[in-house]
Formats: sequence, C-alpha cells, structure tokens
Amino acid sequence: MPLPQEKYYTVEDFYNLPDDIHAELINGQIVYMASPSRLHQDISHELDFAITSYIKSKGGKCRVYTSPFGVQLHEGEDTILEPDISIICDTDKLTSRGCVGAPDWIIEITSPSNPGHDYITKLGLYHDAGVREYWIVDAQHRQIYVYNMDNDDLTLNAYSFDDTIKAGIYEDLNIDFSSLDLDI
Repeated sequence: MPLPQEKYYTVEDFYNLPDDIHAELINGQIVYMASPSRLHQDISHELDFAITSYIKSKGGKCRVYTSPFGVQLHEGEDTILEPDISIICDTDKLTSRGCVGAPDWIIEITSPSNPGHDYITKLGLYHDAGVREYWIVDAQHRQIYVYNMDNDDLTLNAYSFDDTIKAGIYEDLNIDFSSLDLDI
C-alpha cells in the first residue's frame, strides 16, 4: 500500500487561503505560524517607526513593510515568506501582492513556539536569495543577531537590548534598543 502524499501548494493556493490564516509557503508546503504576542507587536512597531522615520528624513526611496506582507524570494518558486519587517530599496520588486525578489534588509522577531524557523530555515532561504542584511530579534532572551550577507559573506554579530546597533545597509542609521518603548 503506498504512503499518502503530502499536498503540494502553489503560490496561487497560498494567496487563496482565508485571510485569518497566519502562514508561510516553503517549497510547496504550508507552514502555520502562531499569532504574535503583544511584545512582538511592540518591537515590530518600534522598529518600523525608527526605520521609516530615518528613510523619510533622508528622502530615501526604500520602502518598509510589516507582516503580513508576502515576499516571494524567487519568481517561479512556490515559497512565500512573511517577514516581520521587510525593507525594499528596489521598488521594481514590488507587486500588488507584495515583493518578488530579495528585500535588502529583513527583521524577524522570534516566536517562542518555533525559533528554529527564523534561525535555520529562513536564514538559509534569505542568504541564498541575496538578502543583504538579516536581523533576528529574540525578545525572550533579549538578544539581537545581525547577519550581514553582502558579497556572499555571512558575518554574525550579537547584541543585547541594551545596545545600539548600526544598520549595515545605511551609513548612519543606528537603532538604540534601550530607547525603544517596550514594556518588558
């Protein structure tokens, strides 16, 4: 007797999921995600505000999007991720559905229920796609891991919520985590 086959989902299947489903599509498989906590939302909001304010103050063209926002790293592949924060400087990558191609900078805020998803799965996918900078914000451990991935190099620096972190894709954007309005 043959083993049952897992259902393979396409990009169209993903976009036809009900709006109340929080999920990603990785190599044709749906990966369901937990709803974000209040702290997760606070961190996302504070970082979005800091980055957007910086870009606007410089008259920059980059765009900042928060989840839910679909990122299809490679056109034609059945993988769509929903990073917590995506910074896209090449606006030709933007579509009515989200982004097709690698954002310049991605920030993920870990979920205690599945941290390996951000630390392993997404790190590999983002690196392979050409994302220039990837931050993992681990609220539970009050740590930020910054991966700079320009020129196929992969360097990692670790910080705490007491540190000021320089964004690698900008010359003068520094985010002081100790000044963020977080109720921790």
